[in-house]
Amino acid sequence: HKSLSTIKNQPITMNSMNPVLLAPSPVQYDGMYYLKGAAAGGICCSITHGALTPVDVVKTRVQLDSAKYNRGLIGGFRQIIAEEGAMALTTGLGATCIGYFIQGWFKFGGVEVIKINIVDKLGVEKAWENKTAIYLTAAACAETVADIFLCPLEAVRIRSVSDPEFCDGLADGFSKMAKNEGIMGFYSGLLPILAKQIPYTMAKFGVQGNAADSMYTAMGKKPSELGKGANLGVSLLSGVIAGVAAAIISHPADTLLSKVNKAGAGGDGPMMTRLANIASEIGFYKLCTVGLIPRCVMIGTLTAGQFGIFDTVMNALGASKFHFTNPNA
Repeated sequence: HKSLSTIKNQPITMNSMNPVLLAPSPVQYDGMYYLKGAAAGGICCSITHGALTPVDVVKTRVQLDSAKYNRGLIGGFRQIIAEEGAMALTTGLGATCIGYFIQGWFKFGGVEVIKINIVDKLGVEKAWENKTAIYLTAAACAETVADIFLCPLEAVRIRSVSDPEFCDGLADGFSKMAKNEGIMGFYSGLLPILAKQIPYTMAKFGVQGNAADSMYTAMGKKPSELGKGANLGVSLLSGVIAGVAAAIISHPADTLLSKVNKAGAGGDGPMMTRLANIASEIGFYKLCTVGLIPRCVMIGTLTAGQFGIFDTVMNALGASKFHFTNPNA
């Protein structure tokens, strides 16, 4: 039974915290490694989601009012700019950047913590045999925690995109939602956001991890035997594959999330009743397909960017990213 700690000749411990984030960690997978992973996750999610805010504005408008916004992605851009000006495409930018920094912190940091500690308990051989299950478990657990923090910011973002007159900035949006709907108003979309984000993140990390492992196997190389450029290329290509798969899997719940945060959507009553009403009104086919192409473009680009930026920031912080080890290689 080989554990990760014996392979590295160091115990995995949270007690040897290096006070300087930029300094290389004396223990490869210690508390400082996890902190660097969380910081890299926050940065990569904030940058990518922030940069794609205009695409997300168009996608959300299509989902909320497909009868009006029925000209595709490029047509949607032109329509919004013509009616409201170019700045309308930045609606919700503040909530997006802050919300997804927090989410990325817990998601990427949590995945590293859970994944590495499971590997340490199972040993390298069993971990390699069960790596897909480990990817999926770590992703589901980390995403659940991350979404509890993301949900209020996502509610404000969707409300501001669906109703440009709703608020003047993030703080104003929080204030108005708290006053009008109370704390539960921020969590009206928690069930659909969990239904969307957990399968999305499981697919994202599961597909990306296995795709990257397959690429390294095809090249006959370990990540440590390749340069930074080659490893970055693997991250980007596997990220695109993972992003498209994750977008398709999570799209119905994403449509429901956009709808349920629109004022009055689904009528009154419990959340599950509202969601069932919305799903019934839209129909299964439209639930799965409306806005799917722009979402695949958005999520494919976004996921590739996230894994690329994550690896780049981890390298800049002096951390060597964890990879599963094939004991038979």
